[in-house]
Amino acid sequence: MASWPHGYARHVFDTLDSTLSEAARMAPSLGGPAWLLAIEQTAARGRRGRAWSNPQGNFAGTLIMRRTGSPADAALRSFVSSLALRETFVEVTGQEAAFALKWPNDVLLNGGKVAGILLETIGDCLAIGIGVNLAHAPTPDQVEQGAVIPVSVLGATGVSVEPEIFLDALAAAYARLEDQYVTYGFAPIRTAWLSHAARIGEVITARTMRDETVGVFEDVDEAGNLILNTAKGRVAITAADVYF
Repeated sequence: MASWPHGYARHVFDTLDSTLSEAARMAPSLGGPAWLLAIEQTAARGRRGRAWSNPQGNFAGTLIMRRTGSPADAALRSFVSSLALRETFVEVTGQEAAFALKWPNDVLLNGGKVAGILLETIGDCLAIGIGVNLAHAPTPDQVEQGAVIPVSVLGATGVSVEPEIFLDALAAAYARLEDQYVTYGFAPIRTAWLSHAARIGEVITARTMRDETVGVFEDVDEAGNLILNTAKGRVAITAADVYF
């Protein structure tokens, strides 16, 4: 495993309400980027306030750092994070072909959801919350209809990974990709992300609270938008839940 990245703090807690909530408490006094890991979370949450199942043995972490650039620039960290997650999964399992990236912020293992990312702005800080089904996955009846079925690393690969081991590998991968992003911009991150994108070239559905768009997944543009080729032409989707 790679060594812990220079300049990043490391905090491991036995129990927290959620690492995102702890990140918000830490934000006013934050001196530099910091990773937070909770062995147990009592009030985990996902996108749009949804509950996130987090039994012991799974990974519940947050990276908090000072925000630089525009809000749009901050949002592109979801691509940096998902690439770092994929690299970490490959490192700990050795299964290169098993992992794919689902726009905008999920990682798939053999087609099932194994990890999710949630970005939150906290004052002048950005918090990147990451949940990984290392040992356990919710049952199909615990997820909304039409959503990707959850899987766990242990269940799908037979590989057992301790959360702290996963944290160390993820922090190293993220730091390297963050340096690349800061130095060279989004272009190389986008190219790498697209090379591992799930369902590219296939018909998918992008659904918001108000409407849904169906089309062929053609691209992710320079702003991170999902590009669908629909019956009405090419459409750029800024934010949505994607269904296959």
